[in-house]
Amino acid sequence: MKRLLPLLLLPLAGCAVVPAPPPDPGFVAVRPQVALPPPRQDGGLYRDGYGASLFTDPSARHVGDLITVILEERTQAKKSASTSADKQQTLDVPTPTLLGGGVTFRGQNVLEASLAAKRQFKGKGDSSQSNSLTGRITVTVAEVLPNGNLWVQGEKRLTLNEGSEFIRFSGVVRPEDIRGDNTVLSSQVGDATIVYSGSGTLADVNRPGWLARIMNSPWWPF
Repeated sequence: MKRLLPLLLLPLAGCAVVPAPPPDPGFVAVRPQVALPPPRQDGGLYRDGYGASLFTDPSARHVGDLITVILEERTQAKKSASTSADKQQTLDVPTPTLLGGGVTFRGQNVLEASLAAKRQFKGKGDSSQSNSLTGRITVTVAEVLPNGNLWVQGEKRLTLNEGSEFIRFSGVVRPEDIRGDNTVLSSQVGDATIVYSGSGTLADVNRPGWLARIMNSPWWPF
């Protein structure tokens, strides 16, 4: 029994380590492109390609440059629907006559009939959702598009004792929307993709179990 005890505790020891999710290739930071130095030209004080301007805009404009995105996302949606249907139908068949008299059996008209039908349906549904996300994330310029816009992407990871959290961002930024401090609002980013998620104990507690997910799925017949 003493020899089997370490083997039984080995799976529990492995569960204590929470692996972080692998990075998504679509949000990996892009390194700046290495520019080849121009050919050496002797005989002058100024060398082309090595000059520095005191009035250059420090905003991101090249592949690999950093830009800070200010996250200010607020969405609110509300939907209400109501349906009502009602239908009634009545059919009466008078007593037919045969040879001048009604068809009876034991004193009752056996061919007299009456039919009544009624259907009613009522349905009502309400849906409301509100989301908010604020913060900052610094991403890199991954590509300079032909029209001058910048495709940016990046992610930020935070590993805690009980798990890890990460936020991923990508989208298209217009150079005109970049502020003087090299920041841009997330509401001004086109085709923006924002992912905020995590893994570990805290994330597992906020996630329903597999049986609850099956019962809440649209495929559950009841």
